[in-house]
Amino acid sequence: MSRSKSSNRWLQEHFSDPFVKMAQIEQYRSRAVYKLKEIDKKNHLLKPDMTIIDLGSAPGSWAQYISRSLREQCRIIALDILPMQPMPNVEFIQGDFSEDNVLQQLMVHIPMDGVDLLLSDMAPNMSGIAAVDAPRVMLLTELAVELASTVLKPGGNLLLKVFHGAGFDELLKSTRKIYRNVKICKPAASRPRSREIYFLAKGYNL
Repeated sequence: MSRSKSSNRWLQEHFSDPFVKMAQIEQYRSRAVYKLKEIDKKNHLLKPDMTIIDLGSAPGSWAQYISRSLREQCRIIALDILPMQPMPNVEFIQGDFSEDNVLQQLMVHIPMDGVDLLLSDMAPNMSGIAAVDAPRVMLLTELAVELASTVLKPGGNLLLKVFHGAGFDELLKSTRKIYRNVKICKPAASRPRSREIYFLAKGYNL
């Protein structure tokens, strides 16, 4: 069966992508690592002995970067609907974050004193129908913000992938009420045509 023009275009773009090539050279599991790396370098997110939640973790490049940067002096609790190959000092849970039973599995792993950093690179499978996709995107986003409010230590940080669309302004406003500083990041590895951006919320204070 022949590929569509759009699939051929995606493949050509993918294999000519400098971040794909760099990830192969540096032996990271995906190009997404360079989104986190840029945000970390500019904002000094990672510190030794942190406990970190990584939502939407598969295939695992963010966890790889954290482990390398902190020389495994950290604890990473990762979750994704897709499988992820094991790696040292990463506790992985496979399941749908929007389901209560999966969320409860995650909560079992949370230490009593909370976590230092919550990362969310989650996105639902997009149908291309805005009326269907927008509520699914916002649900995941709101669940991640709610989880952060439950598990972060005072002063903890949240890095959250969001998409421009319905509910965006309200989310930004509400997040600014409970964090000392909130900024919007669009790392170079985030493709220009993508509507994704990242909220970096530092200093949880509720």
